[in-house]
Amino acid sequence: MARVAAALEGREDLDDAVQALAEAVSGLLADHPRLADLLHGRPVGHALHPLLTDLPIGLWTGANVLDLVGGRRSREAADLLLGLGILSAVPTVAAGLADWSAANRRVQRVGLVHAALNAAGTLLYVASWRLRRRDRHAAGVAVALLGAGVVTAGSYLGGHLTLRLGSPPGGLVE
Repeated sequence: MARVAAALEGREDLDDAVQALAEAVSGLLADHPRLADLLHGRPVGHALHPLLTDLPIGLWTGANVLDLVGGRRSREAADLLLGLGILSAVPTVAAGLADWSAANRRVQRVGLVHAALNAAGTLLYVASWRLRRRDRHAAGVAVALLGAGVVTAGSYLGGHLTLRLGSPPGGLVE
C-alpha cells in the first residue's frame, strides 16, 4: 500500500481533476475568508481536519462493533452512531478540502484519491443507513462493513498525507 500511495504523488493524469476542484474550493474560500479561517483551524491553533476525522471514524467504528457483537438490543444505538457519523463527515470533508486546496500538487494528487475513497465509504454508510430504515438490517450491516474497509483505505492515504508528505504544512495556521 505504501508503494501505491507514493505512486499517486506522481500521477499527472490526476492533474485536470485536481486543478478543477482546487480552483472551485479556492474560489469559494476566497469569497468567504471567515469560513476559510475556521476550516483551516485558525481559531483552534492547528489544522481542523485531522481533529475532526476522529468523529466519523469513531462513530462508524462504534456502529460496526455494535452490529457485530451487540445483538438485536443494540440496533437502535448502532443506527444512531451510523447517522451521527454521516453527519459529522460533512464538516470533516469541508475542513479537508480547505487544507487540500492550499497544498502542493503532490499532496493534492494523493488527497484527491484519499477524498474519493472516503466519499465512497461515506456513501456506503449512507446506503447502510437507508437499508436499515427499510428494515433490511443484515444488508445494512454488510454495506457498513464494506464502507469501513473503503474508509480504512482512505485513512491510510490520510496518514501518508500527514506523516510522509507533511500535510497540512504547519497546520495552515500562520
